[in-house]
Amino acid sequence: MKFLSDQGNTSAAVIGMGYVGSTVAAVLAGEGVDVVGIDVNPALISQLEQRSCWFSEPGLPELLYSGLDSGRLRVSTGYDLVSEVDVVVVAVGTPVVDKELVDVYLREACTELSRHLRKGQLVILKSTLPPGVSSNVVAPLLEGGGLKVGEDFGLAFCPERLSEGQALQELRTFPIAIGGWCPDSVAAAAEFWRQTIGTEIIPCTSMESAEMVKLASNWWIDHNIAMANELAKLCGELDVDVLEVIAAANTIRKGSGNVNILLPSVGVGGSCLTKDPWMVWKAGQDHDIDLDTIPVAREVNDSMPAYTVGLIVEELNRLGRPLQGAKVAVLGVSFKNNSGDLRATPALPVVARLQQGGADVAIFDPVADPGEVKRLFGLAPAETVAEALSGADCVAVLARHDKLADVDLVASRDSVAQSCVIVDGRAYYSRETIDRFRRHGFAYRGIGR
Repeated sequence: MKFLSDQGNTSAAVIGMGYVGSTVAAVLAGEGVDVVGIDVNPALISQLEQRSCWFSEPGLPELLYSGLDSGRLRVSTGYDLVSEVDVVVVAVGTPVVDKELVDVYLREACTELSRHLRKGQLVILKSTLPPGVSSNVVAPLLEGGGLKVGEDFGLAFCPERLSEGQALQELRTFPIAIGGWCPDSVAAAAEFWRQTIGTEIIPCTSMESAEMVKLASNWWIDHNIAMANELAKLCGELDVDVLEVIAAANTIRKGSGNVNILLPSVGVGGSCLTKDPWMVWKAGQDHDIDLDTIPVAREVNDSMPAYTVGLIVEELNRLGRPLQGAKVAVLGVSFKNNSGDLRATPALPVVARLQQGGADVAIFDPVADPGEVKRLFGLAPAETVAEALSGADCVAVLARHDKLADVDLVASRDSVAQSCVIVDGRAYYSRETIDRFRRHGFAYRGIGR
């Protein structure tokens, strides 16, 4: 059965207006698609209606507001409008707790969606799922309303592959992998993305294959970062600059590209890299396969906040200053540079350990929402960088946003303690900048530097 009209003017519903769903809804509306965004959280919907966005993503609030103002985007807590659209995109959260998928949001959304589906519609899953969940969990739930998947409505899985800070560009440019219940579902999903975004399509032979695409990508990233972090630990002991080693190693050709060692840091955060590998690991366990690299990489990356605190303590002791009573100014608390996203940020355990050790911690982040920072850290952020730096014995740069680029630590030399160390958790300062710090009396220590 054909699940998408050739007439154009496609309409869509996006279920789950979190980070991924909001990005998809905003981009589709921006491309002229009539979109209804659905979320069961009334506070989120109310804020969107009031032109307030929860997500710190460059360009996303403006694109959402533009869609709302033009009428191309409507938002609701109910599913009543679902039956009017051509395509339904499911983008609800699929968290992992204790290495197990928590599928309650997915099940609730699919159960409610089943009551509103009509013949000829196409359902596209974008929520990250372990292999087999689309076929074995989602499809039966959607059929609970009486329609038959593959006959009455189409079902496809198209993994989201967006990274915080670049989501809009990546949604518009990254190839879209598609696995479907049947060939007609794949064809309809491919046509939908061609009509709306126009990106390259990568057909997969099954939904399970498409489910594995996202998981394999994040498994690779997490494993690669773990290697970089262990390399950094060794380079630090050898007095070798890990960035120099990585830059040189990455010039070697391998296959169709180069060796590509990623960068070490204070730790891995966000909602994907910290959970997606566990979905793969659990799938292996379910099939009596031990995927040993996953727990090892997760352990390495989860160890980095404590390792960073160890560097801070070591450098303070070298300067004759115990952690107890020392002031540590933490600049940047989101989980990556140039993003305000605080989900699973490694800065949180760093701050917690510093406070447990008796340090006076001041935090400043010009990108993250101050209210969210206070809620998560239990500590109100400094209003200015000068306030955070005042009297600091240590400046820990855990996320170096572009908005922090104008902060000249040398120019602030008189406002910090006489003996002050800069600990670089993710700034990747150049050798010239490090030498300048040292010429002006700062000690410096980086991850593997």
